Amino acid sequence: MKAVKKSRKLDNVCYDIRGPVVEAADRMQREGIDIIMLNTGNTAPFNLMAPDEIVYDMKYNIKDAEGYSNSQGIFSARKAIVQHYQTKGIMDLTVDDVFLGNGASELILFCMQALLDDGDEILVPCPDYPLWSAAVNLAGGTAVYYTCDEESKWYPDLEDMRSKITPNTKGIVVINPNNPTGALYPKEILEGIVKMAVENDLIIFADEVYDKILYDGAVHTPMATLTDEVLVVTLNSLSKSHRIPGFRVGWMIITGNRENAGDYIEGIKMLANMRLCSNVPGQHVIQTALGGYQSLNDLLKPGGRLFEQRRIVYERVNAIPGLSCTKPEAGFYTFPKIDKEMFNIKSDTQFAVDFLKEERVLMVQGTGFNWPNQDHFRIVFLPHPGDLTETMDRLERFMSTYRQK
Repeated sequence: MKAVKKSRKLDNVCYDIRGPVVEAADRMQREGIDIIMLNTGNTAPFNLMAPDEIVYDMKYNIKDAEGYSNSQGIFSARKAIVQHYQTKGIMDLTVDDVFLGNGASELILFCMQALLDDGDEILVPCPDYPLWSAAVNLAGGTAVYYTCDEESKWYPDLEDMRSKITPNTKGIVVINPNNPTGALYPKEILEGIVKMAVENDLIIFADEVYDKILYDGAVHTPMATLTDEVLVVTLNSLSKSHRIPGFRVGWMIITGNRENAGDYIEGIKMLANMRLCSNVPGQHVIQTALGGYQSLNDLLKPGGRLFEQRRIVYERVNAIPGLSCTKPEAGFYTFPKIDKEMFNIKSDTQFAVDFLKEERVLMVQGTGFNWPNQDHFRIVFLPHPGDLTETMDRLERFMSTYRQK
């Protein structure tokens, strides 16, 4: 029998948050070695659990969730999402503009599959959340990267973005708050992106999954509040804000100029119909999650667990000779820079493997986020402060003697 090969559509797909370094960690775990797993924003292993009322609501509604739902989602959940965005000033939204998905991840794939033909281009931030690039490539398009500038708090370089627009460009992906850098974009940057989209008739894809995880009194500006001249597709979920990544609860809203987008929206509906519906038990917690007391706020204020974990990582990384990082304004990631000359770094993947094997901590190398240089890695600061301090001790010890062969 001849070799069975994967599709060539996967040749340019990078998803190293579950890639070869993770596979090395899995092998070590099977050998009985304990690994601190910092490759994904998976809250449960670090005892950051769902609010009790969300778990209660899922249990209470489980008997009503045994059958398929409407392909776009149950009415009460979509209505709650509409009302949630009304409080943000988005008034032209109806339940028909809301699609529920198995996390935002599934809906990212829908966005690209319904839009792209071979040769089409999408502007994607660099570094990016790699699922966006993967979704573009799998849909037959090309991800064209615009630079986010580390010297400017990781904000998008608008001139670089403008220079990347061609007649083949169909849209711009904006990840705000940003994963992996923790940046929160100011309104003037977002307005610059909107201006560019309007001038070039581009769709804006706004990934706003971390919009509730903000520090130091920061305020998030939803992209959909800034324009009605172009189509805006906003994606969000409860995975991080309500600590339920395994429940797979996400949504997409379509706002702005829909006048000429009927065929594209019909394509999204076709994809939603093909998978029948998203996880119905998860849909039943949306109404509760978006209303009432938000326990997340206690974690984010001074003295709160996430606030303190961010402080530990930021201070400890910048105290290690040869490492530096920008203070994250949102989310629970930071993207430190390595002095390549000091450590003779030739491969950031090898750096991640060496750190894993020596100190039993799994982190993702910068190139896993389509960063072009071998000089960054992402830290997930979800472990409890005591465990996180131990993790930083391991990193400091490792860097004190490391020099890549």
